[in-house]
Amino acid sequence: MSTGVDLSQFFETFFDEAEELLSDMEQCLLALDIDDPDIGQLNAIFRAAHSIKGGAGTFGCFGHLADTTHLLENLLDAIRQGEMPLRKDMIDLFLETKDVLTDQVAAYRGAQEPDVAAYDRICAQLRELALEQAGQALEPGPASMPGATPAPASEPSLAPGSAPAASAPETAATLPLCISLSRVNCKDADALAAEMALLGQVLHQERDGDSLSIWLDTTASADDLEAVCCFIVSADQVSVMRLELPVAALVAKDQIPPASAPATPAPPVSEPAPSESAASESVVSGKPATSQKAAAPSSSTIRVGVEKVDQIINLVGELVITQAMLVQRSSTLDPVLHDRLLNGIEQLERNARDLQEAVMSIRMMPMDYVFSRFPRVVRESATKMNKRIRLTTHGQATELDKSLIERIIDPLTHLVRNSIDHGIETPEARAAAGKDPEGHMMLSAQHHGGQIVIEVSDDGAGLNRERILKKAMAQGMAVSEHTPDEELWQLIFAPGFSTAEKVTDISGRGVGMDVVRRNIQGMGGHIQLASRPGQGTTTRIILPLTLAILDGMSVKVGEETFILPLSHVTESMQPSAEQIRSISDTEHVLHVRGEYLPLVALHKVFAVDDAVTDITRSIAVILQAEDVRFALLVDHLIGQHQVVVKNLESNYRKIPGVSAATILGDGSVALIVDVFALMRVTRDKTTI
Repeated sequence: MSTGVDLSQFFETFFDEAEELLSDMEQCLLALDIDDPDIGQLNAIFRAAHSIKGGAGTFGCFGHLADTTHLLENLLDAIRQGEMPLRKDMIDLFLETKDVLTDQVAAYRGAQEPDVAAYDRICAQLRELALEQAGQALEPGPASMPGATPAPASEPSLAPGSAPAASAPETAATLPLCISLSRVNCKDADALAAEMALLGQVLHQERDGDSLSIWLDTTASADDLEAVCCFIVSADQVSVMRLELPVAALVAKDQIPPASAPATPAPPVSEPAPSESAASESVVSGKPATSQKAAAPSSSTIRVGVEKVDQIINLVGELVITQAMLVQRSSTLDPVLHDRLLNGIEQLERNARDLQEAVMSIRMMPMDYVFSRFPRVVRESATKMNKRIRLTTHGQATELDKSLIERIIDPLTHLVRNSIDHGIETPEARAAAGKDPEGHMMLSAQHHGGQIVIEVSDDGAGLNRERILKKAMAQGMAVSEHTPDEELWQLIFAPGFSTAEKVTDISGRGVGMDVVRRNIQGMGGHIQLASRPGQGTTTRIILPLTLAILDGMSVKVGEETFILPLSHVTESMQPSAEQIRSISDTEHVLHVRGEYLPLVALHKVFAVDDAVTDITRSIAVILQAEDVRFALLVDHLIGQHQVVVKNLESNYRKIPGVSAATILGDGSVALIVDVFALMRVTRDKTTI
């Protein structure tokens, strides 16, 4: 009966690290120069595969994952040792293997079995490549059956824990290992001893204070033992040494050497010599074990679930609301009599804001999380379209809230595919136009005030004005030959609008760009388009840094308070009779410095009673959404302040014209206005 600890508690950590390693593997594969591959990148790819295989083998219940990575790492080892020349079709196969491994990790994370057909197919392809390298023909038999994983000739066929055959010569690989652990408490020591017993025969163990030494007869490699230990203790607490005396000699003499007895360090695991097997390299948490021991202690970072961070943010939001209530209630107090109380509330306000900013920074993620997936997208899409495209990225370190960074992936993917399909020309067309046959695409991100600006640009042919104009006229849109380019480009975001001459599996179905704009607007942002014939197109996305906190302007309409996002507010004024123009009995425009702005009365939008109906007695707040400017009529301006955004749909239901809600200092609820919904009122001349 096993006395080992339950390793299932480490599954989530393994899955997270496996996903990170697979992502790193993909980036390194895409960056490889086929003619002159970088040895550092090859080693990194190999280490990623080996680490996943080691972790999967340690748990013992992720067989498909362990088998697939075993086949992959053997091929990678042959390439990095110079035994197999690298080819483009190999990289394609390795990328496909990475996709299968990603699916396997996802399946195991969901407590399901991976796709057996995909496993059999990819393993067969990897074996075929290995046999090609070895110059062998695939022969029928158990080793060639789908799912079988033939062990390389250089690897022992014994399972971990089994004793070597009596006739087998004592080699360095069969000598005992001494596992030395420092700073180990009693509970961890018992757990480590139990786990080592599962991997082989424990010849002897010693406890000296907080140190533990275990002599183990095992066929497991030193780095695999270290990987197991690192699930319980840190890497800098573990040292694995190879004893110089064989097992038989130790047992026969009944002599188990002390910790200072003849022992040599296990073979280095950072960069094995060409003669070493693939299993002689160790990776823990995606990094070589040797580098981990030299690095700072693992306590410098901690993995925290997103739900815990969200809970903290919600609590901080409640604290900010409570602080705002205290400020409002204390505003009537005599500052002379209650100076200490008011000073304390002022200090609380500063601390609450600092705490809020610190907690929000935890949720921020670099844009590299998004950008890193596009080299693969560009490579595969360009290959399908027979185009040559070079991708560059800028501003990978620019940070965005996690909730937004995950939602921006799909819109960006569509924009990138659209640029590849319709923007960048074929090499022949580019050469005929006097351009570099290789097209260039750029992804960039930068902070601009309290927003982030993300751009997708290419040096392709640009938008075809005549084709867009012809299509718009055919659909009965209000355009003419004199329509400015900026207005014409916006038609691309109309539902069902597409100028593609044929439908491809990349883009061109006319069901994407309108969805892209709606998704961006759903995140509180907007999208802009610029194009120059023959020089390319740039799509710009402007987003708030976070959806949890909002800089807003509070306004009064009747007895109701509304919040306007400050990023959309340009100015406010009290209209005069001379500025107001009527275009119908119910519709008016406001003349401001030569520009006629549609007027939207907020009390009509939300049917608020007792509101000011005389336009000249109202306040006009000039709002801008994308390239549209309009005037919103309210009764009074209250002030500007930060508000904590509360999701209205999760607590009530979706309300047209409202994006969210917040709690004010007096405890009342204020609705946050959806500026884009009001913009559609001015554009479509319909009620919300």
